[in-house]
This record gives sequence, C-alpha cells and structure tokens, in this order.
Amino acid sequence: MPDFNTTVQGFFALFAVIAGSGVFLAYYFQCSLIYLSRFPEGSRTAVDKPSKYNLPYEEVWLRSSDGVRLHAYLITRATPGETAEAPTLFYCQANAGNIGHRLPIAENIYRRCRCNVFMLSYRGYGLSEGTANEKGIKLDTQASGADGRAAALSFIRHHDLLKDTRIILYGQSIGGAVALDLAAHNEEQIHALILENTFLSVPKLIPHLMPFLSSVAFLCHQQWQSEETIRRLRRVPVLFLASGQDELVPPAHMSMLYDLCNTTGGSMWQEFPHGTHNDACAQPGYFEAIEQFWRQHVASKPTASLSQ
Repeated sequence: MPDFNTTVQGFFALFAVIAGSGVFLAYYFQCSLIYLSRFPEGSRTAVDKPSKYNLPYEEVWLRSSDGVRLHAYLITRATPGETAEAPTLFYCQANAGNIGHRLPIAENIYRRCRCNVFMLSYRGYGLSEGTANEKGIKLDTQASGADGRAAALSFIRHHDLLKDTRIILYGQSIGGAVALDLAAHNEEQIHALILENTFLSVPKLIPHLMPFLSSVAFLCHQQWQSEETIRRLRRVPVLFLASGQDELVPPAHMSMLYDLCNTTGGSMWQEFPHGTHNDACAQPGYFEAIEQFWRQHVASKPTASLSQ
C-alpha cells in the first residue's frame, strides 16, 4: 500500500506541473485567445466586397512600418468632388470576423451620414498578412510604410481626395480600444470619436471572461489600457454607445470610460437597455444616436435630415 504523504505530495506536484503548463500556455498563446480572427470559419479567406451593397469603393493594399501587408476598403461618394468634401469614417472593427461582415453597418452610416468609409483589416484579420497583437495593430492604424506606402491614418492623410477631410474614428469592442489609442496619439488629426461596448483594459476584462485565469491576469502582455488612454483626450468629442445587457464587457467598463473622459469637445452617452455585446447596432435608436452626434459635432452645417 503506498504511503499517503507520498501520494499527496505526488498529486500536488502533478497539479503544479499542470497549473504551470496552463500559465505557460496562457502567456505564450494569449494572442490566439484574445484575437479571434479565424472565427467564424472562413473569416481569413472569404471577405465580402462593398459592391455587394452597391457601394462605390477602392480595394486598398497597404504595408505597415514593419512590412506587414494589409487589406482595406475605401468606400467613397459618387463623385471625386463629393468625396473630397465629405467627412471620412475610419471603421475599427470588433473582434472576430472580418471587415466584410461589417459592411451592412458601414452602409447604414455611409448613407445616413453621407460620409466616406475607410475599413481596415488589422494584421491577422481577413486578407491581411501577419498575426494580430497589440503592438502590430497600433502600427497598422497609423504608421508610414517601410516601402513608402502608408498604413491607415497616413494613407488617409496622403490620399488626393481624403487628405483634407474630417476624420471620425468608429470603434466597436476591441476596435474601440484601437480607435481610442489612435485618437490619443493623433488628436490634432481626428475630428470625432465613436466608441461602442469597449473595455477599461484587457487585464481588467480577464476576471469576467476567464475567471480561472484571474490570479495570473498580471501576466497579460496584451494590455489595451483604454482606462489610461482616454484621460489623454483634450478636445475631440466622443459618442459612447453602450449595451445594458453586455455579456462580454461588463457595462460598468463603458460607464467608467465615460466618467474618465474630460474632453472639452463634449461627450454624449447613449445606452441600449436590452442590448448585448454584439447586437447594439440592432437596437432601436442606434443609428439615430450616431446621426444626432454627427449633426452636432461633424456636419459642417445643419441639415433637415441626414438619413434622406
């Protein structure tokens, strides 16, 4: 009969190995856990085109400063003159899927607000090369390309028709963290910011999404510290779109971001009491809230109805 103490010691040793392996895997593979670019199946190979929704567009290929090739869509107005006069919405997508999945939302804003829409596939998403990570995505959104071509914000600012347009950043979920970081580092180039169901930081989200990893949340190297970043905003107006029944990001995260926002440009809060994390855009009043914000902070002059 085996010694009891030896058996217990063996059990705890095995448990320690398993736990240690779990921590190791969680640390080194956390990007795969956080950035769900391959879900749903086919998201890395099949990307709908704006032409499916009768939208005039240009397919754009960029190269980030570290050489990663990026895919994007630029949806323009009917004529070059209209394109040069219209504001440009920079769409920062939510986690999972690709920019093709977001085209119905882009179309709605495009038609209601009479804007151009620039949609970027972050590295590791859609048809873009590379693997998603915080440092890389930040390069994708703003840095000049190593071969002379420009990534994202630089592309817009050097485009013949877009270079003088007002830029509005629109970010959903993790895209909100992306948009907020971009605005904080380039506020002089950003006209307004729209945030939907985003979070304070990834480490503060872990206890809610993965409570079994709460004790090792400090090992998370994908930070997206929106709680700190939003304090850096000085003048850009911000619209907060918040789902009251968000099952992925605790609604308190959006409330705290709103409270921390001290921009002189003003902030607007719109809550959807029955909305969940992924269906805010289907809630009554969602696009109307964007229209109202657009009228107040983006449109150059009042119009009777932006949605006509």
